[in-house]
Amino acid sequence: MTEPNRFAPKPAWLKVRAPGGENYERLKSTFRKLDLFTVCEEARCPNVGECWREGTATVMLLGDTCTRGCRFCAVTTGNPRGAIDVREPEHVARAIASMGLQYVVLTMVDRDDLLDGGAAHVAKTVTRLRELRPDILVETLLGDFGGNHDYVDVTVDAKPHVWAHNIEVVERLQRQIRDVRCSYERSLGVLERAKQRDPSRVIKSSIMVGIGETDDEVIKTLRDLRSAGVDIVTLGQYLRPSPKHAEVDRFVDPYTFARFQSEAEALGFAFCASGPLVRSSYKAAEVFVKSILHPGDATAAEAALADRLVQARENAAKNAAEFGNDIEAPQTTSELASKATQDLVGASALIPAASLRRKPS
Repeated sequence: MTEPNRFAPKPAWLKVRAPGGENYERLKSTFRKLDLFTVCEEARCPNVGECWREGTATVMLLGDTCTRGCRFCAVTTGNPRGAIDVREPEHVARAIASMGLQYVVLTMVDRDDLLDGGAAHVAKTVTRLRELRPDILVETLLGDFGGNHDYVDVTVDAKPHVWAHNIEVVERLQRQIRDVRCSYERSLGVLERAKQRDPSRVIKSSIMVGIGETDDEVIKTLRDLRSAGVDIVTLGQYLRPSPKHAEVDRFVDPYTFARFQSEAEALGFAFCASGPLVRSSYKAAEVFVKSILHPGDATAAEAALADRLVQARENAAKNAAEFGNDIEAPQTTSELASKATQDLVGASALIPAASLRRKPS
């Protein structure tokens, strides 16, 4: 482990090849055409090339403005004031169903401005997508819904193949790194509730390291996650999005990540992905197939992945032909707010500048 220097080059193990390949380029072109918001690109994920080549992508629901402000996250913080695109579940489901994906992660910004935190919206998207593409594997990576277990139940009952919520950091760093409305206990609580609601669901969580924790604290977090019923866990190196965000405390070496993986396996996790470049949705299709569909049989898992990708492309082509141009791009919360304002005051109305200032919270 080494102390980071802001101006020094990153360790060799954090360097990756630029993304490319036929499937990557095809998916990138389709995402642009449909104006879908992918976390893969927005977060500059180092694994985007690998994941897209195997037919995996992460799509954001409920807009691009989060009501919380965590010190590790680059997503815009604000108050969408209840704005949602009610057409988004259908449009996103149709768009994804028309793409050659075999595994999709549907994630969301925190929406504390909505009564149910967006739970019903997510559930509708999952349900519709599974209707259109029964072959596709669906993971939901969700917030804590303010600790309201009824809203957790709504999302679990939509039957995603994997239900995920990230605990993010060790217990000691929660208040320092995550928004004040988040907590270690609440995250463990919603994970446990999801498993209790449907024991057949695969439950998943993720830990960032290199942000101020100790190795012993990481292992304790692994124990707590396993006790809460988590089946799959990922661990990866925290990388600072900008100078405004929390500093990198250390670059954790591959040997230490291997140790974390060994500890997780000893605790009984079905699968642990642990490495410097691992992210929450890292090679999610491969993880699911190897750990859930074909555990212990690498050859069968590789064959299944290849077959599923072929099937995904065939089904996507059928859906694309059926839907044609009847797929509209979902709107962002900014676009929705702008449209709502125009509807309210009229396109030619003038609004006093003073009325546009945000009221003190």
